[in-house]
Amino acid sequence: MGTVHARSMDPLPMHGRDLGVNPDDLEVVEAEQETKKEILENKDVVVQHVNIEGLGRTKEDYLGYEISDVFNAKNLIDVMKKSHEARQKLLRLGIFKEVEVLIDISEGDDALPNGLDVTFEVTELKRVTGSYNTMVGNNEGSMVLGIKLPNMFGRGEKLTFQFSYGTKETSYGLSFFKPQPGYYERNFTLNLYKVTGQFPWSSLKETDRGVSTELSFPLWMTDHTLKWEGVWRELGCLARSASFAVREESGHTLKSALSHAMVLDTRNSAILPRKGALLRINQELAGYTGGDASFLKEDFELQLNRPFLWGSVLSASLWGGMIFPVGGRPTSIADRFYLGGPTSVRGFGMYSIGPQNEGDYLGGEAYWASGLHLYTPLPFRSTRGGLADLFRTHFFLNAGNLCNLDYGEGPHAHLQKLAECIRWSYGAGIILRLGNIARLELNYCIPMGVQSGDRICDGVQFGAGIRFL
Repeated sequence: MGTVHARSMDPLPMHGRDLGVNPDDLEVVEAEQETKKEILENKDVVVQHVNIEGLGRTKEDYLGYEISDVFNAKNLIDVMKKSHEARQKLLRLGIFKEVEVLIDISEGDDALPNGLDVTFEVTELKRVTGSYNTMVGNNEGSMVLGIKLPNMFGRGEKLTFQFSYGTKETSYGLSFFKPQPGYYERNFTLNLYKVTGQFPWSSLKETDRGVSTELSFPLWMTDHTLKWEGVWRELGCLARSASFAVREESGHTLKSALSHAMVLDTRNSAILPRKGALLRINQELAGYTGGDASFLKEDFELQLNRPFLWGSVLSASLWGGMIFPVGGRPTSIADRFYLGGPTSVRGFGMYSIGPQNEGDYLGGEAYWASGLHLYTPLPFRSTRGGLADLFRTHFFLNAGNLCNLDYGEGPHAHLQKLAECIRWSYGAGIILRLGNIARLELNYCIPMGVQSGDRICDGVQFGAGIRFL
C-alpha cells in the first residue's frame, strides 16, 4: 500500500519539569492537544508545491496529469486522500517500482501560514526487465518468457517481447504499447507475432504470422477496443488420418479484418465472482480491407452473479454467436465457432459438438450455450479463512447447440434449427481458485441430449482456464 507521511502544521504543546510547565496545567495541555488535532483535520490548507523526486528518464510533464488533483485538496484529510489516489495512479503507469508520499509544511519566502508541500519519492523500473511465469488457458498450460523495456521514451511507452511454449500452442510476439497522457485507459498497441497451434479435435494445425493494431478506450461504464489485424494463415493436417474435409481446408490464406469489442464488467472478481454482471459483445468484419477470408462475425457473452443462501452464489450465463459468409465465399474452419468441453458444455469432449467428418470436428456457423451454477463453500469448515476459502463446491446445469445455417432461409428457420437437437448436461464438483488468474474444476458430469457424432465424457472431467460457461 505504501506510506503517506505528514507533519503537523502547528507545534504541539510540550510539558515536563525541564520545560518549565506547572504540573497543575497538565489537564489544560491535554485539552489543547485534542483541540489542535481537531483544528488540524478541519483547517483549510493550500497545497503550494507538489514535487517528484527520483526521476531519471521519465518526463515531468507526463506525470502532471496524474498528480494535478492534489492541488484541489482543501484540508489535511483531503490532502492525504488525494495524495494516496495520485500514488495509485503513478503505480498504475507501470514505470515505477516504488512510490512514497511525504506531506510537509511549506517553507521559503512564499510560504503561506496554511501552506503544504507534497513530495512523491519514486523509484523507476530498470530499463530492461525479464519475466518467467506459467499461464493457464482453456484446458491448456504454457510457459511464458518475456523481456520488457518499460518507459522507453519517458512517457509510459513499453516494448515487450514474449515467447510462449504450451501444450497445444507455441507463440512469440513483439508489442509496442503507448498510453495517452492523463488517460491511461486510452492506449495504442502495435503487435507483430507468430503463433503455431494444434487442434487435435479437428486433426488440424495452424501457423499464423501477422500484425495488428489496437486502440483501447473507456466510454461511460464500458471499455472498447478497435482492432485491425492482417494475418497470413497456414493450415495443415495434424495426422495422416485427417479427414478429407480438413485436407480440403489445408493451404495458405490471407485474412484482413476489422473488429470491435465492448465490455461492461461490474463483477468483484473475474475468476469466481460473488456478485456483479458481465456483458461482452464482439463484431468482426473480414475481407473489407482485402484478403481471402470474407465474413461478418458476431458473438456475445452475458453473465449474472448474485449472493444466495448461507454464503453461496447463484450464477447464470449465456453465450451466442453467428458468422455470415460474404461474397459467396465459404467460411474457413479456422473462423467458425466450437462448442463442448470442461469450459463450456461440460460432459462433452473438448470442442466435440456439432458438424464433423470422419471424427474431425469442423465447427459451426451459429451457436448458443447457457449455464446455471450454484457455488457453495466447502461443508464442515471449522473456521473461515485459510486454504479452505480457495475451494468451492459446484452444482451446474449446462445446455447448448452448434450447427450450420442455410442463409437463404429467414431468421425464424435459423432459430428453429438452433432449438433442435439441444445438448445438455448436469453434475457437481469442486473448484479451486488460483488467485485472480485462473481456476481448476473437477466435476462429475452426466451428459444428456447426445447426438450422433458427439464425443462425450461421462463421469469425471477436469477443466482449467479463465473463461468458463
